[in-house]
Amino acid sequence: MKANTYLEGIQKQFAYYKSLGEKTIDQLDNEKLFWQYNDDSNSIAIIIKHLWGNMKSRWTDFLTTDGEKEWRGRDAEFNNDSKTKDELIIRWNQGWQCLFEAIESVDETNFDQPIYIRNIEHSITEAINRQLAHYAYHVGQIVFIGKMVTGTQWQSLSIPKGQSTAYNKKRFKTPKHKAHYTDKLMDDTKNP
Repeated sequence: MKANTYLEGIQKQFAYYKSLGEKTIDQLDNEKLFWQYNDDSNSIAIIIKHLWGNMKSRWTDFLTTDGEKEWRGRDAEFNNDSKTKDELIIRWNQGWQCLFEAIESVDETNFDQPIYIRNIEHSITEAINRQLAHYAYHVGQIVFIGKMVTGTQWQSLSIPKGQSTAYNKKRFKTPKHKAHYTDKLMDDTKNP
Protein backbone atom coordinates (compact mmCIF):
# COMPACT_ATOMS: atom_id res chain seq x y z
CA MET A 1 0.00 0.00 0.00
CA LYS A 2 1.31 3.39 -0.91
CA ALA A 3 1.73 5.91 1.89
CA ASN A 4 -0.49 8.53 0.26
CA THR A 5 -3.34 6.07 -0.31
CA TYR A 6 -3.16 4.95 3.32
CA LEU A 7 -2.99 8.52 4.66
CA GLU A 8 -5.91 9.69 2.53
CA GLY A 9 -8.05 6.78 3.69
CA ILE A 10 -7.13 7.15 7.34
CA GLN A 11 -7.95 10.87 7.30
CA LYS A 12 -11.42 9.99 6.00
CA GLN A 13 -11.87 7.40 8.75
CA PHE A 14 -10.85 9.87 11.45
CA ALA A 15 -13.16 12.50 9.91
CA TYR A 16 -16.02 9.99 9.96
CA TYR A 17 -15.60 9.25 13.67
CA LYS A 18 -15.24 12.96 14.39
CA SER A 19 -18.53 13.57 12.59
CA LEU A 20 -20.30 10.84 14.59
CA GLY A 21 -19.17 12.50 17.81
CA GLU A 22 -20.25 15.93 16.59
CA LYS A 23 -23.65 14.71 15.42
CA THR A 24 -24.16 13.25 18.89
CA ILE A 25 -22.95 16.37 20.71
CA ASP A 26 -25.27 18.50 18.53
CA GLN A 27 -28.27 16.55 19.87
CA LEU A 28 -27.40 17.13 23.53
CA ASP A 29 -27.80 19.97 25.99
CA ASN A 30 -25.42 20.72 28.87
CA GLU A 31 -27.21 18.44 31.33
CA LYS A 32 -26.99 15.43 29.01
CA LEU A 33 -23.33 16.04 28.16
CA PHE A 34 -22.42 15.92 31.86
CA TRP A 35 -24.73 13.03 32.83
CA GLN A 36 -23.04 10.01 34.47
CA TYR A 37 -24.62 6.63 35.05
CA ASN A 38 -22.78 6.44 38.39
CA ASP A 39 -19.68 7.88 40.05
CA ASP A 40 -17.44 5.25 38.45
CA SER A 41 -18.65 5.90 34.89
CA ASN A 42 -17.63 8.64 32.50
CA SER A 43 -19.87 11.36 31.16
CA ILE A 44 -19.57 12.46 27.55
CA ALA A 45 -17.81 15.56 28.91
CA ILE A 46 -15.15 13.42 30.58
CA ILE A 47 -14.68 11.26 27.47
CA ILE A 48 -14.18 14.42 25.40
CA LYS A 49 -11.60 15.70 27.88
CA HIS A 50 -9.76 12.36 27.76
CA LEU A 51 -9.78 12.33 23.94
CA TRP A 52 -8.49 15.91 23.93
CA GLY A 53 -5.64 15.04 26.31
CA ASN A 54 -4.73 11.91 24.40
CA MET A 55 -4.81 13.67 21.03
CA LYS A 56 -2.71 16.60 22.22
CA SER A 57 -0.14 14.18 23.66
CA ARG A 58 -0.02 11.69 20.80
CA TRP A 59 -0.10 14.12 17.88
CA THR A 60 1.95 17.10 19.09
CA ASP A 61 5.39 16.73 17.47
CA PHE A 62 4.17 13.35 16.19
CA LEU A 63 7.28 12.58 14.15
CA THR A 64 9.88 13.78 16.65
CA THR A 65 8.80 13.09 20.25
CA ASP A 66 7.31 10.23 22.25
CA GLY A 67 3.51 10.16 22.06
CA GLU A 68 3.18 10.13 25.84
CA LYS A 69 4.32 13.65 26.69
CA GLU A 70 5.76 14.49 30.11
CA TRP A 71 3.29 17.38 30.40
CA ARG A 72 0.25 15.17 29.87
CA GLY A 73 -1.90 14.72 32.97
CA ARG A 74 -3.83 11.58 31.98
CA ASP A 75 -5.39 10.98 35.40
CA ALA A 76 -6.70 14.57 35.45
CA GLU A 77 -8.47 13.89 32.14
CA PHE A 78 -11.02 11.87 34.10
CA ASN A 79 -11.87 14.75 36.45
CA ASN A 80 -14.39 17.05 34.92
CA ASP A 81 -13.46 20.72 34.99
CA SER A 82 -15.62 21.87 32.08
CA LYS A 83 -18.93 23.59 32.73
CA THR A 84 -20.43 24.23 29.33
CA LYS A 85 -20.99 22.66 25.94
CA ASP A 86 -18.94 25.47 24.37
CA GLU A 87 -15.90 24.55 26.50
CA LEU A 88 -16.23 20.91 25.43
CA ILE A 89 -16.48 21.83 21.76
CA ILE A 90 -13.30 23.93 22.03
CA ARG A 91 -11.39 20.96 23.47
CA TRP A 92 -12.94 18.60 20.94
CA ASN A 93 -11.82 20.80 18.03
CA GLN A 94 -8.34 21.42 19.47
CA GLY A 95 -7.69 17.69 19.74
CA TRP A 96 -8.90 16.87 16.24
CA GLN A 97 -7.01 19.82 14.74
CA CYS A 98 -3.80 18.55 16.34
CA LEU A 99 -4.44 15.09 14.87
CA PHE A 100 -5.19 16.25 11.33
CA GLU A 101 -2.19 18.62 11.27
CA ALA A 102 0.08 15.77 12.37
CA ILE A 103 -1.21 13.43 9.69
CA GLU A 104 -0.69 16.18 7.11
CA SER A 105 3.00 16.22 8.14
CA VAL A 106 3.44 12.59 7.09
CA ASP A 107 4.35 11.79 3.48
CA GLU A 108 6.42 9.37 1.39
CA THR A 109 9.68 10.90 2.67
CA ASN A 110 9.06 10.17 6.37
CA PHE A 111 6.55 7.31 6.20
CA ASP A 112 9.13 4.72 7.32
CA GLN A 113 10.17 6.72 10.37
CA PRO A 114 9.57 4.97 13.70
CA ILE A 115 7.12 6.50 16.17
CA TYR A 116 7.43 5.95 19.92
CA ILE A 117 4.63 5.73 22.46
CA ARG A 118 5.88 5.17 26.03
CA ASN A 119 9.23 4.10 24.56
CA ILE A 120 7.65 1.36 22.43
CA GLU A 121 8.53 1.63 18.76
CA HIS A 122 5.65 1.72 16.27
CA SER A 123 5.59 2.07 12.52
CA ILE A 124 3.60 5.07 11.30
CA THR A 125 0.70 2.78 10.39
CA GLU A 126 0.80 1.04 13.77
CA ALA A 127 0.80 4.35 15.65
CA ILE A 128 -2.04 5.77 13.56
CA ASN A 129 -4.11 2.57 13.65
CA ARG A 130 -3.66 2.38 17.42
CA GLN A 131 -5.16 5.83 17.78
CA LEU A 132 -7.94 5.19 15.27
CA ALA A 133 -9.06 2.16 17.28
CA HIS A 134 -8.82 4.09 20.54
CA TYR A 135 -10.86 7.03 19.24
CA ALA A 136 -13.49 4.82 17.60
CA TYR A 137 -13.91 3.05 20.95
CA HIS A 138 -14.53 6.34 22.77
CA VAL A 139 -16.71 7.86 20.05
CA GLY A 140 -18.80 4.69 20.28
CA GLN A 141 -19.20 5.38 24.01
CA ILE A 142 -20.22 8.97 23.27
CA VAL A 143 -22.84 7.80 20.76
CA PHE A 144 -24.16 5.11 23.11
CA ILE A 145 -24.50 7.52 26.03
CA GLY A 146 -26.04 10.14 23.75
CA LYS A 147 -28.59 7.66 22.47
CA MET A 148 -29.35 6.50 25.99
CA VAL A 149 -29.94 9.97 27.44
CA THR A 150 -32.03 11.27 24.53
CA GLY A 151 -34.32 8.23 24.35
CA THR A 152 -37.00 8.55 21.71
CA GLN A 153 -35.68 11.97 20.62
CA TRP A 154 -32.49 10.36 19.26
CA GLN A 155 -31.70 11.10 15.60
CA SER A 156 -30.08 7.99 14.11
CA LEU A 157 -26.50 8.34 12.86
CA SER A 158 -26.62 5.21 10.72
CA ILE A 159 -29.23 3.15 8.90
CA PRO A 160 -32.39 3.49 11.01
CA LYS A 161 -34.00 0.32 12.30
CA GLY A 162 -36.18 -1.34 9.70
CA GLN A 163 -34.63 0.52 6.76
CA SER A 164 -31.76 -1.82 5.82
CA THR A 165 -33.53 -3.28 2.78
CA ALA A 166 -34.29 0.15 1.33
CA TYR A 167 -30.76 1.34 2.08
CA ASN A 168 -29.16 -1.68 0.38
CA LYS A 169 -31.47 -1.34 -2.61
CA LYS A 170 -30.35 2.27 -3.04
CA ARG A 171 -26.65 1.31 -2.71
CA PHE A 172 -26.85 -1.56 -5.20
CA LYS A 173 -28.43 0.71 -7.83
CA THR A 174 -25.04 2.37 -8.11
CA PRO A 175 -22.58 0.54 -10.40
CA LYS A 176 -19.42 -0.89 -8.86
CA HIS A 177 -16.85 1.84 -8.42
CA LYS A 178 -13.79 2.85 -6.42
CA ALA A 179 -14.46 5.04 -3.41
CA HIS A 180 -13.69 5.16 0.28
CA TYR A 181 -16.41 3.49 2.31
CA THR A 182 -16.84 6.55 4.54
CA ASP A 183 -17.78 8.76 1.57
CA LYS A 184 -21.27 7.26 1.34
CA LEU A 185 -21.58 6.92 5.11
CA MET A 186 -20.88 10.62 5.56
CA ASP A 187 -23.39 11.50 2.81
CA ASP A 188 -26.02 9.15 4.18
CA THR A 189 -25.79 10.45 7.74
CA LYS A 190 -26.36 13.94 6.36
CA ASN A 191 -29.27 12.82 4.16
CA PRO A 192 -30.56 9.41 5.34
